[in-house]
Amino acid sequence: MDRIHAFRMQLKPGVVDEYKRRHDEIWPELIAALRDAGIYDYSIFLDEASLALFAVLKLRPDDKRDALPQLPVMQRWWAAMAELMETHPDHRPKEWPLRPMFHLD
Repeated sequence: MDRIHAFRMQLKPGVVDEYKRRHDEIWPELIAALRDAGIYDYSIFLDEASLALFAVLKLRPDDKRDALPQLPVMQRWWAAMAELMETHPDHRPKEWPLRPMFHLD
């Protein structure tokens, strides 16, 4: 059975348009890495009042998402996005897990 992972991230003020632009131009090699890791149907939503980003992704049963942080393309993406969002020292975006409360199938 596929799994769903949802989490929150945080944008810095004044960067909404740039964040959107960069995702509109997401690198093909990053898309390939995400798909190879078993991630699909990945969406990110913005709460404009708080600048919180809410991400929801589906994972295949044999996903390899835990290997993504070691990939050079993932590290380059995080470094490129670090100026726009709250991150850890290694530029990985800070994530706050979201607890499932309701699902309509």
